[in-house]
Amino acid sequence: MTTTTDETEAPANAAGARRAEQTRARYPDQTGYVERDGVRVFYEVYGTGERTVLLLPTWSIVHSRFWKAQIPYLARHLRVVTFDGRGNGRSDRPAGAHAYGASEFADDALGVMDATETERAALVALSSGALWATILAADHPDRIDAIVYIGPGVTLITNHPERDVSPFEDAIETDPEWAKAAGRLVDDYIGFVEFFFSRCFTEPHSSKQIEDCIGWAMQTTPETIRDTVLGIGMPRQELFTETCARVRCPTLVIHGDEDQIRPVAQGAALAEATGGQLVTLEGAGHIPNARDPVKVNLLLREFVGGHRAATSAWKRARARGRRALYISSPIGLGHAQRDVAIADELRKLHPDLTIDWLAQHPVTKVLETRGERIHPASAELANESSHIESESAEHDLHAFQAIRRMDELLVANFMVFHDLVTTEQYDVWIGDEAWELDYYLHENPELKTAAYVWLTDFVGWLPMSDGGAREEFLTADYNAEMIEQIARYPRVRDRAIFVGDPDDIVPERFGPDMPAIREWTEQHYSFAGYVTGFDPPGSADRDALRAELGYRPDERVCIVTVGGSGVGADLLRRVIASFPEAKRLVPELRMIAVAGPRIDPESLPACDGLEVRAYVPGLYQHLAACDLAVVQGGLTTAMELTAGQRPFIYFPLKHHFEQNFHVHHRLSRYGAGRRMDFDQSPPDAIAAAIASELRHPVEYRPVASDGAARAAAIIAEAL
Repeated sequence: MTTTTDETEAPANAAGARRAEQTRARYPDQTGYVERDGVRVFYEVYGTGERTVLLLPTWSIVHSRFWKAQIPYLARHLRVVTFDGRGNGRSDRPAGAHAYGASEFADDALGVMDATETERAALVALSSGALWATILAADHPDRIDAIVYIGPGVTLITNHPERDVSPFEDAIETDPEWAKAAGRLVDDYIGFVEFFFSRCFTEPHSSKQIEDCIGWAMQTTPETIRDTVLGIGMPRQELFTETCARVRCPTLVIHGDEDQIRPVAQGAALAEATGGQLVTLEGAGHIPNARDPVKVNLLLREFVGGHRAATSAWKRARARGRRALYISSPIGLGHAQRDVAIADELRKLHPDLTIDWLAQHPVTKVLETRGERIHPASAELANESSHIESESAEHDLHAFQAIRRMDELLVANFMVFHDLVTTEQYDVWIGDEAWELDYYLHENPELKTAAYVWLTDFVGWLPMSDGGAREEFLTADYNAEMIEQIARYPRVRDRAIFVGDPDDIVPERFGPDMPAIREWTEQHYSFAGYVTGFDPPGSADRDALRAELGYRPDERVCIVTVGGSGVGADLLRRVIASFPEAKRLVPELRMIAVAGPRIDPESLPACDGLEVRAYVPGLYQHLAACDLAVVQGGLTTAMELTAGQRPFIYFPLKHHFEQNFHVHHRLSRYGAGRRMDFDQSPPDAIAAAIASELRHPVEYRPVASDGAARAAAIIAEAL
């Protein structure tokens, strides 16, 4: 057996090599291969905890990324080792059924333990992984501390009748659907995969988990999967019973009672055979670690880690000051600006209130400037802005799909939040579009231990026109899940605040045969009006502000800004390219391009006479003082300009449903801004638009300035 710890390319014979992955919540600290009898197996190591947990592979129809919702959380508390089972991922795909016996997978696991210098480990096994976990524990009891089985695929009792046949050799067709699917594994692999995973996830609204598994299944071949089925087989009941009897470590079985792949009775039989404990997840299917990751994560840490953190100090309730935990979405700087304004108003109502912020860059940039208290746990958060940037193309961001593909980061960040509020007491949690907080609290309402306030400036996922029927289905499905969550657990949100007015809500429905968005929102939200975070100056004040900022009366100032993420870099470059022509049309023009906190000013092209600035803490003042702004389609900046009665041109990101529908609807209501299409706007067209807009005075509908105070008053009701 040979090993290497340097990550190299996937083996040449690894058909369907792993495509580019979505952004991970946590990356491995060590990677490598172990080789046995010419077969290379790829492994990853995360964290440095004293105890090690080995997340075993299951059937080779997926690879180790199916543990993605567990790795970030467990690796903050334990050392985590995982590997791609032979037949998928970056591991080899040997030919022939003989290469896929259960003992081969068990020996691979032992080889990975040796290669990673893992003397002892707790095992976590899903489905078929129960076979090699049991063999490993029985044959090497000195190496295994504990086993957690999830939906174990074992033969202690019979399977579901429709599945208790060989998919390739028996002619029994107790279930025509199963028989048809199994029979077409090689000839119609994608059809088989789609059918199989639809049975793995019996829970409603599981489209993302099914898509993930289908994607991983397409990274191997039907011939390989056929070999694994024939090779793994199922050991005779009496043989496996004897193996179970040799397991000496503690065991836990987690099994969904709606598992259509393996009946919960099999899990109960395995718990009995190994002297372990059974936890039944009511309403869950075959892969609860993906569909109910928070519950599974907590069960794993409690059992494998043997933890219950002791409280170092306790203070009587009457002696505790008021405390709030504020979670502000990092996708753009707009949330930070309004959230700080709300926090200031909240302190006026409760001077004794301490506010901690659970936040990440670029929000922390604003918070640090304002002297706010950022909780140290913020350093553990997976960066959502980086993910959004990785999803963008040239002024194009499919916002709905980007957030769907952010699921790994969201569950990881919720686990950070949960760890924090488990050890520290707060009177209220405030989440400004903190999607992870809102979703997983509704999925796990028993974890709510404080008042909870949710804020958002849009309601309803909407499909883009070119997304077709599939996107229409997905957005409606996401909306339906949210509506069902709130109907079932209205107590989770103590207050829900819409940052705007009822007229700001799009006149659309959540989906076919679903409620109208405005009608539903008016029933479930309080309205704070828009929160600008500042009082826009009048004409006289603007002259003084311009002088303070260094802008002369005889120059026409154009501010170009694209928000807090790096997604707008292409728009910045395009507008910079328009400057020479715009300057020719407007000789008194002074253009300032603001790179923001996530774009390196040095990465932008130089242009004579144009100023490029890095992050500007008081950008709202510059926007209030300018003669024109060119911006992306984000709501905050556009509404700041609207409140200040400033002319502006905005370019919604292509495929960004919020900017194209929700924001555009609101700006149209205020009669604000000139909308332009990035794809149809070369530099000379932008220059002409700049010259035109500088000549036209504006008169927008006024924006109320008391939004922050109104939002704070609603939050205060929950304290």
